[in-house]
Amino acid sequence: MRISKIGEQWAHGGGAWLNRHSNVRTGMIIASIIFIIVSLWASDRLVTRMAEAERLNMEIWANATQATTTNDINTTLIYLSRILESNPSIPTIITDKEGRIISYNNIELPKEDTEKFLYQKLAAFRTGYPPIVMEGLTDPLYLYYSDSKVLQQLHIFPYIQLAVFFLFLGVAIVALVSLKKSDQNRIWEGLARETAHQLGTPTSSLMAWKQYLESTGTEEMVTNEMEKDIERLGIIADRFQKIGSSPNLKSADLQEVVLRAIHYMQPRISPQVELIPPTSQDEAIVVKLSEPLMAWVFENLIKNAVDAMEGKGKITLQYILKDQWVYIDVTDTGRGIPRGMHRNIFRPGVTTRQRGWGLGLSLARRIVEDYHRGHIYVKHSELGVGTTFRIELRREME
Repeated sequence: MRISKIGEQWAHGGGAWLNRHSNVRTGMIIASIIFIIVSLWASDRLVTRMAEAERLNMEIWANATQATTTNDINTTLIYLSRILESNPSIPTIITDKEGRIISYNNIELPKEDTEKFLYQKLAAFRTGYPPIVMEGLTDPLYLYYSDSKVLQQLHIFPYIQLAVFFLFLGVAIVALVSLKKSDQNRIWEGLARETAHQLGTPTSSLMAWKQYLESTGTEEMVTNEMEKDIERLGIIADRFQKIGSSPNLKSADLQEVVLRAIHYMQPRISPQVELIPPTSQDEAIVVKLSEPLMAWVFENLIKNAVDAMEGKGKITLQYILKDQWVYIDVTDTGRGIPRGMHRNIFRPGVTTRQRGWGLGLSLARRIVEDYHRGHIYVKHSELGVGTTFRIELRREME
């Protein structure tokens, strides 16, 4: 669960980080070019060494042919010696029929326990290729051998190339997906700022109407309520204006922010919904945050909970302090969220309601994770019982 969460966070934010840092992208391109050059050089080197090995094999064949065509025993021994010396890379061990080692070649021995080391090598050779039986002597001999260093490198090299290829491919895919998300985010940011701009005109008009009503002697309660709504419109416009720009984070007591959000929502939800605030902590829970945006998150969670309960039930908020983190759990007694939607519920356009744009939780996630470097997720949900959303924020410790 934790690994999948880390992977999702990387896919969500890692590619965007690559897109924001052009020097990192340039570094990746340079690294890929260097890898291609090194791969070509290594491949060429391996081919050259294989060509040299082929040349040695031909010399062995030539020496063997000469040894079989001469009647001079001394010449034959010289050719046989050349054949033995012309194998500079393939490790070999020759044994008798009882398995005793008679000779070996191209094996680097340790300073101690050489005999034990040779028999361990022999056991390893036996699990590889079948031995070559050298007959025609008084007793047959057995030649055991293993891959040369060049052949071992040829076995490993394609896997190294494949691993690096998939590494670059994965980074490229994440960057492309994130680039698409960045384009979508820019559209939403433009829409949010345009909405904030458009809200300015009716807000200014309402302020003028409020002043006019006050001048005509309209009941004070009416103008006071109107002023509250105008202030609320100003807050909404300010929130939309902050989408897409870096918010100004200030140290604040999270408890006060949560309580203000609850006090604002309480008279605006169904009276059949019991909204239970979190238990006050003895110490201040200091968090660096943008209050307008973070209050928007809590209001969204409360509104979603009210909709999930169809206007009747209980919403409970709770603090959990753990090391440098504070967890805020928002629990409702609504219809619950199917397990398959726990991650998708934060994507734009995904909603469990018949009506709605499905943007509330998407914006909440962006505010918490992108702007406040925290986390928000479905901690627990059971159909017909309720859902708990958890927000994780880093505290400022004294």
